[in-house]
Amino acid sequence: MNRFFLGAVLSLVFCAPALAATSVDLDRDWLFRTDPTQIGATAGWQVKPPAETESVNLPHTWNIGRHDNYLGKAWYFRTFEMPIQAANLRVKLHFGATFYSARVWLNGTEVGGHEGGYTAYSFDITPYLHNTNYLAVEIDNRIGEATIPGFAMRGRDPKQTWYDWWDYGGIVRDVWLTLAGPVEVERQRIRSQVKGQAATVEDSIFLESRLKKSERLFARATAFGPDNQLAATETRAAEVDPGTHEVAVSLALPAPKLWSIDHPNVYRMVVQITDADGKLLDEHNDTFGVRTVEIRDRHLLVNGERVRLTGITRHEESVWEGLAETPGTMRYDYDDMKALQVTLTRPVHYPQNPFILDYADRHGILLIPEIPVWQFSEAQMRDPKVLALAKQQMREMIEQAGNHPSIFGWSVCNESDTGTPGGIAYFRLMRDFIRRLDPERYVSYADDNLTKLERAQDSAASDADFVMMNQYFGSWHGPASALPAALDKVDRLFPNKMVIISEFGLPGVFGKDAEDADRMRVKIIEDQMLELARRDWIAGAIFWCYQDYKSRRNLRPGLEEGYVDHGLVDEYRQRRPSYYVWKEMNSPAALDGYWEQRTDKAPTTFTATVQGNTMERLPSYPLHDYRLEWDVRDENNKVIASGAQALPDLANVQTVVGRVEPLEQTAGLRLHLTLLSPTGSIAAENNIDWRRSEVGSKPSPVPPSVPAGDAGGTPAR
Repeated sequence: MNRFFLGAVLSLVFCAPALAATSVDLDRDWLFRTDPTQIGATAGWQVKPPAETESVNLPHTWNIGRHDNYLGKAWYFRTFEMPIQAANLRVKLHFGATFYSARVWLNGTEVGGHEGGYTAYSFDITPYLHNTNYLAVEIDNRIGEATIPGFAMRGRDPKQTWYDWWDYGGIVRDVWLTLAGPVEVERQRIRSQVKGQAATVEDSIFLESRLKKSERLFARATAFGPDNQLAATETRAAEVDPGTHEVAVSLALPAPKLWSIDHPNVYRMVVQITDADGKLLDEHNDTFGVRTVEIRDRHLLVNGERVRLTGITRHEESVWEGLAETPGTMRYDYDDMKALQVTLTRPVHYPQNPFILDYADRHGILLIPEIPVWQFSEAQMRDPKVLALAKQQMREMIEQAGNHPSIFGWSVCNESDTGTPGGIAYFRLMRDFIRRLDPERYVSYADDNLTKLERAQDSAASDADFVMMNQYFGSWHGPASALPAALDKVDRLFPNKMVIISEFGLPGVFGKDAEDADRMRVKIIEDQMLELARRDWIAGAIFWCYQDYKSRRNLRPGLEEGYVDHGLVDEYRQRRPSYYVWKEMNSPAALDGYWEQRTDKAPTTFTATVQGNTMERLPSYPLHDYRLEWDVRDENNKVIASGAQALPDLANVQTVVGRVEPLEQTAGLRLHLTLLSPTGSIAAENNIDWRRSEVGSKPSPVPPSVPAGDAGGTPAR
């Protein structure tokens, strides 16, 4: 947004009869410069930009191009115009995320700072505004023993080992202003309870009043359904003193449309704050969903139906954007992941971009977000600074992401010293802290040392709501043949805990080259998916990972940086053979068919069979309201017939019979079958060919427990 447009927007806002909060984009027209000698603050960069700056737009990271390996401080500068301030106006400056630590100046005055690279924060800049404003931001992407993420010190000597992804410094998400009047809604906390065929939605509205005295205000909460039609509305009156307040409004939904994997119904909540005269003071929008997620008898249930889910992780990064991702990159990757039947993921080790959370909501993906406490030692987990920072990052993540129906649990760390007294104390502290903020959701963490335990009580896993197990048998953890015994041991140690395999896969360093590593990766997928499926207390399996990612570690000896070969696709999104194997093995249904052949003429009838996977498989979940589409092509690839049939329930084998007009001359036919989910995504595909030389052949249908084969596809760019 340019300066002229910014001023025009604000002028229009000030002329309005009531000042509801307005958002103004500040992503464009920034200047950037690195500060390797750390002279910026003493040289007065917070007052005036230095020479030799670069022009950039946000989101931005300096770790692409000529500053690729730069560790240290760097600065961003921008000016914007403001008209004369109106009475009771409050202006906030928002950052979607800055990696890692930030200090912010406006017109030479330091307005605040923030530590942590993946959550949003804001400052009230009202007292510091001028007509023309100069904004300076100092970012430092260096880490230490007490930063999160920080040096991975669990069992490390020397104790300065980097975490397993790149340190993309910069203003890596959006920046914007909000302008509000004397009453402002800060956020909503929306939770729902399903009772029979109805639901109750509780909306806690957090607002701040800068009115001069106590006034009677009205909070109206209106829920709009997935069809954007009015679903419910309720108004609550409250006496509001100057300061911060929480106003609770309860809405009844008599027949809610539940959120689920195949029916990801998303509601919208609009909150309006008015005064006694009905004048609008502020308005706030959020999305939410209505669903139940339960752990019962070591099983996972969504809306009362048992599910066993699979997925893959993904680092927020690419060769062309680094951590400063745009919606196009995120959409491309997640569309591809959805084509791989992702229904569950612990997305990666840090809070996610809001775009990804929204995508998961609208595409039926369950999430377990995590803060980046990665391979921390017991000493780190006892450090008061680390504990305070972990609570800050967890609170920020929950307050910003807590309304998303896709999130069913929170993770407090990965592969850290949770088998020590300090690690157990850390988990209990974080679990209890989370339960005060969000008591409806589950709490766990990812553990790679479960099989080394002698007693369950020696691990924080005993206190977790469910167990997340990272296992790399076939590489880091020993021979692949040791996996069954390891799983049996976890079962004995935690006989009452549901388990999710939170990571498995194969790093390329264990192969002779990339091709050899992927052959090993294929073997891991083929063997271990079946082994995991045999144990019904394993509710999910998450493969590490979608794409190769940049890192300072986990590489071949002698290399200090590069891309970790770990993905189904490489860093340029080129698909490996393992991509297609994973796709085939994770289809939620078996799809097959055969031609009815009675003479030497071309067949005129085919039979297709469809069935959802049983609970003896991974993945498996109820398939409701699917649709089978088919077309038949001749040897010239001309469509000669097509059709479709609705399949309301795929709990049992469904049979579809189709017919084509008799063809005397054709030498071959191809039947293409496509099973579509209610959202339109492809759940399974298969091709059934007939050739004249195959007269009399009648292939046998694939048994329902075997997934349909991958119909192939064009590799990504």
